[in-house]
Amino acid sequence: MTGRGQGSAGDLLELVRTGRATTRGALQQVTGLSRATVGQRLDRLFRAGWLREGAGGPVDSPLGGRPSITLEFDDAHAVVLAADLDTRHARACVLSLSGEILAEHGGTLVIEDGPDAVLGELGRWFAELLEKAGHQASEVCGIGLAVPGPVDTDTGRVVQPPMMPGWDGYDIRGRLARAFTEHTGAPRVPVLVDNDANLMAYGEQRTGHPDCQAFVLVKVSTGIGAGVVVGGSIFRGIDGGAGDIGHIRIPAGAQALCRCGSYGCLAAVASGGAVARRLAETGVPAASGSDVRDLLASGHPGAAAFAREAGRQVGDVLATVVTLLNPGVLMIAGDLAGTSFLTGVRELLYQRALPRSTAHLHVLTSRLGERAGLVGAGALVVEYLYAPERVEERLLALGM
Repeated sequence: MTGRGQGSAGDLLELVRTGRATTRGALQQVTGLSRATVGQRLDRLFRAGWLREGAGGPVDSPLGGRPSITLEFDDAHAVVLAADLDTRHARACVLSLSGEILAEHGGTLVIEDGPDAVLGELGRWFAELLEKAGHQASEVCGIGLAVPGPVDTDTGRVVQPPMMPGWDGYDIRGRLARAFTEHTGAPRVPVLVDNDANLMAYGEQRTGHPDCQAFVLVKVSTGIGAGVVVGGSIFRGIDGGAGDIGHIRIPAGAQALCRCGSYGCLAAVASGGAVARRLAETGVPAASGSDVRDLLASGHPGAAAFAREAGRQVGDVLATVVTLLNPGVLMIAGDLAGTSFLTGVRELLYQRALPRSTAHLHVLTSRLGERAGLVGAGALVVEYLYAPERVEERLLALGM
């Protein structure tokens, strides 16, 4: 049996998967293991189907001698399922282990219908998507789910979510695993759950800004939340509450009642839902952040004015966030992510934050758009299942 910390098979796979060592000689050099030991541990990974020889042919060995065959993580040996829930809409997909979306579906799914109904429907979506993608349910190695609420990642349960009535403390992992089995007939697989803004930030940072050591994404839709990635990892705080900036109290919202039950929250005056209410008060038919998004896309002047004002409110709060974290990228995503809102953010952010905090800051809108949460959820599953310690557990379970 191999052990962690001694160049285990999981450690070798991590080195190959991240590109830090991609030949047998390089693995020997990095780990200090003998040629025979490296060969034995690689053999376990080959037999599991997780490694393959590279297509580029032999390369010079760092230890001299004969050229070495390059090694690659085989991203075709399994697939991942992912879903991203919003308050009235959801997206789901099948992804390769490298994050390529193989099949995708979006549709109405009302979170207020409750976890049993919503997660059961996701199970049906997953079965249909696997058929569409041409993959068997037995190829699924895990499921990732993004939800619009704070999550205790140790248990996968949401904690007092303002926008998810009936979900507090619910066993999301267990129900989604059962739904997958009920609709596909396949054994249960691991289910990971995280906040949607966290997973959007993770997806955007990994695919577009991998070298950014401090990355912040702010999602402005029905509510407002932020995801923070520091040193390549999601920063969640001690119990999943990091980034919940929508419930910071602001003077301008003193009379505004938030969905959390408090008055004065940023989300009560600057979210997509808040902008929709203001438009409705002027006679413009708008009931949600998605309605505001459509109005902005059509060039509606009232929607643009309210979105810019909302951006200024959010920018005022983000001046503190930027001063505290000094990120390299601040990304705006969600229904209000557009020119008007971004202009408002920049107006207050650069006015209130110290020049040093913003000198190297890039303020951008989302590149992945509605797929960001899906990509982040898929990446979360892959990083969990192929972490060195988990690789050892899975190899032993396979009898290798």
